[in-house]
Amino acid sequence: MNSMDNLYFIALLPDEELRQTIHRMKLDFRDRFGAKHALKSPPHITLQMPVKRSWEEEGRISQHLRKFASELSSIDISLKGFGAFPKRVIYIDVANPDPIRQVHQKLRKLLRDQLDFEPNETEGRFNPHITLATRDLNDETFEQAWPQYQKRSFVHIFRADAITLLRHNGKFWDVYQNFSFGR
Repeated sequence: MNSMDNLYFIALLPDEELRQTIHRMKLDFRDRFGAKHALKSPPHITLQMPVKRSWEEEGRISQHLRKFASELSSIDISLKGFGAFPKRVIYIDVANPDPIRQVHQKLRKLLRDQLDFEPNETEGRFNPHITLATRDLNDETFEQAWPQYQKRSFVHIFRADAITLLRHNGKFWDVYQNFSFGR
């Protein structure tokens, strides 16, 4: 990575109270299963995976995201239960992914058409979720943790009324800018 480049990603963040609740769940994963990688970012639903961009592009990205968000309406997001991408990821599931998928599709188009993102930077399956444990779960800890979460109840609704640009500071992800929905 060029020293002038940064890592960025774009996400929907829950309200502060729900972020605290989910953060405590991530801490539980760290304490019980040694899985701490997910603590490097605030609880979120990823809309755009991390990409490298230069400092110079930051302002242009922010401008486009501000305009993009101003044309969106708030979304009520229902979280329900847990899911997994065996054997590395355990997450909180989204019960109503379609409105998020619509925002994601519009965002992909913007990133490609207006900000010169390459197709391989915006491709991939899109399964809206909030990660609790990732990467540092091994087969054994996944097998211990997943049965404890698989049938556990978790129901929460939050209103997403902004998209967030996060920037990596070398150790973890900082909320860099929020762009409020305009409708």
